[in-house]
Amino acid sequence: MTKILLITITGHDKPGLTSAFAQTLAESNATLLDIGQAVIHDALALGLMVKANPSSSIKIVEAKIQEKGRELGVTARLNHVSEGEYTAAQLMVVTSVFAAHSLNIDIMDRLSARASASDQREPRMCIEFTISGDQVGAVELRCKLLTLADHSEFDIAVQEDSIFRRIRRLIAFDMDSTLIQMEVIDELARMAGVGEQVSAITAAAMRGDLDFNASFRKRLSLLQGLSAGVLDDVAARLPITPGAHRLLGTLKALGYKTAILSGGFTCFAQKLKDELGFDYIYANELGLAGGLLTGEPVGEIIDGARKAELLKQIAAREGIALEQTIAVGDGANDLPMLSVAGLGVAFHAKPLVRGKAKHSISRMGLDALLYLLGLRDRHMEKHSEDSSRFSVLSSQK
Repeated sequence: MTKILLITITGHDKPGLTSAFAQTLAESNATLLDIGQAVIHDALALGLMVKANPSSSIKIVEAKIQEKGRELGVTARLNHVSEGEYTAAQLMVVTSVFAAHSLNIDIMDRLSARASASDQREPRMCIEFTISGDQVGAVELRCKLLTLADHSEFDIAVQEDSIFRRIRRLIAFDMDSTLIQMEVIDELARMAGVGEQVSAITAAAMRGDLDFNASFRKRLSLLQGLSAGVLDDVAARLPITPGAHRLLGTLKALGYKTAILSGGFTCFAQKLKDELGFDYIYANELGLAGGLLTGEPVGEIIDGARKAELLKQIAAREGIALEQTIAVGDGANDLPMLSVAGLGVAFHAKPLVRGKAKHSISRMGLDALLYLLGLRDRHMEKHSEDSSRFSVLSSQK
């Protein structure tokens, strides 16, 4: 017998319904494959596609859902469908917070594509909730959810559903450990034989324990005498972060302006500009003399304050409001630009940064940023089977 169930729940909506059914599924160890919810004039339509745990009887899961439906005064219909995968426990964690604060789920929708049983890629799911209520503020809700997300190992973001959410126009990235999975200065230091010394200084600076400018000059001085030829070698093997190509390709297709604002080095930022198509790059210039690094920077150092100022300058040049900007980074020197941007995102960041940023992504690739913009996977796949879908808006007096 198939282990996949499509559960359709209809009836009068009230806070806590989704949480109650999620708890029932989690207690049955069921995995969540797909979900969708809409509410019209307090009439609820909730759909859940789940897979029963091999150790559980499908009949027991069905009985528990039917019992929960009767208890809550709603109708639960169940149909057997074909294979597919995901966990209901995280859904229970999130919706229980909503229920505890009498927040109503007005809309619930899956933005990520549903993985098939034959898909060999790492599965992922992104669910967007539109909630309403006045029992908790955005800051308090965000803190509660982030604490639970860290404990249960998933990402979550709380955004106000403002006019700016879907009309962002400029996105600025840190480079090292954000666009690339490397701290280039640490790699150069390793090749210069001073790797441990420089790595220790880098780690302290990224944690916010050391002033960036002072630490930057100290690290750079240790590279004095390194051959400039090493720069080309490192540039040729930059480990670009998973999801970066898909993210930048989608952003460019949507007309976004893109920038690298980095405390790293221009020669590597230029490599990323050539490959990923950035509009702007600002990074530090390495001093060179006789084919060797001098150990001194050339010109103004790009530190945290400068990153924030550059973001403002680019936005003004392009005629873009700061509320329409996004900044993405991982280190303490990224916090200034994360705080001035309309959407600041800590990406696989240090604890200090994740704690201070309003939004964070710690478990998925860079293209997960597209979910924060409200984009669906099917919008981003040019030749997907869903490409014939249409959205129709009808209005009348």
